[in-house]
Amino acid sequence: MTIKTQFWQVKADLQEQTAADEAAIAAAAELLRTGGTVAFPTETVYGLGADARQTSAVENVFVAKGRPSDNPLIVHIADEAQLRTLVKPYGDTERALMRRFWPGPLTLVLPALEGAVSPRVTAGLDTVAVRMPDHAVALRLIAESGCPVAAPSANRSGRPSPTVAEHVREDLNGRIDGIVDGGPTGVGLESTVVQVEAPGVVRILRPGGITPVQLREAAPTVLLDESLEALERKDATMVPQERAVVSDSPAVGTATAVPAAAPRSPGMKYTHYAPRGSMQLVHGEPDDVRAYITKALQAAAAEGEITGVLTYDEHAASYHADAVISCGSLMKLETAAQGLYAALREFDARGVQRIWAEACSSDGIGLALMNRLEKAAGHQIVYLT
Repeated sequence: MTIKTQFWQVKADLQEQTAADEAAIAAAAELLRTGGTVAFPTETVYGLGADARQTSAVENVFVAKGRPSDNPLIVHIADEAQLRTLVKPYGDTERALMRRFWPGPLTLVLPALEGAVSPRVTAGLDTVAVRMPDHAVALRLIAESGCPVAAPSANRSGRPSPTVAEHVREDLNGRIDGIVDGGPTGVGLESTVVQVEAPGVVRILRPGGITPVQLREAAPTVLLDESLEALERKDATMVPQERAVVSDSPAVGTATAVPAAAPRSPGMKYTHYAPRGSMQLVHGEPDDVRAYITKALQAAAAEGEITGVLTYDEHAASYHADAVISCGSLMKLETAAQGLYAALREFDARGVQRIWAEACSSDGIGLALMNRLEKAAGHQIVYLT
């Protein structure tokens, strides 16, 4: 069944908003209160929101996205008063993280109060993932709705996340009740998700807008989930170029790869962020990577395939393909993070069938960027030396 999707354009700066902007937010908030689904901007990506307490509303989010039901959702709040209605008492480390990073792109996995949110939000776990977004429109919308808002990214499941409202419209028009266009997002990648394991000890479940170095400002010990440690060890797994190894493991979430337990956080289990074309991620020294990709492009072109390269500003002129797209600068990886999802969607717009992507450093925001690149490539990865 097709839904008539309402569309509102509002100014991101509250001081510049007019009565029309305020009316738009009020209308979107009313939709949330009454069980509707509304996409809205945050500082990371656009989210698809529903009242986290209403199971029917949350189910509509899963249906609209085509999202697996065992993938938990993040609950967005506007203030600490809302937090107290959702979670059990927590410790000093959690408080320190909230003081340092809220509002902001940090999600905390906390013990949930029984019955506080729909079980569809927690995927049957006894914890709930919560964050306070650093976006004026998002905070105003959540506050005015009076709801804790469960909101995954506002895209079809598996597709690149939306960083502008038009991306949401491409994926979800006719599937959700409303879209609030507050302009482009800032960080461009989803929030960092963490769980406190002991006083002063934080484990990163999903890398994002807050880096491990930043987390250490509030917690002395920061650990990576086992699924992320390979990003830090990539140098140890490289092999000579003349016998380059392609890692083509089954896509996470297939029958051969799904663990019995539900993931503790969004982004831990399933292949995400993928363009429609087949994509391969290439690690190695720049000259080796360029030579490998150039040879692969020539072979694919000879077979009549539409080819693409996902690269960086510094290397874009080195490639010749049907689509050579830079997501940003290697010298400023935050720009690459901001541009990644739009770049992946551009390959789709150009009908690219085969894509080769250059890897980058996993330092700082690069950890999150590489995590998204690996998932976008379906873990098809080449290591060169």
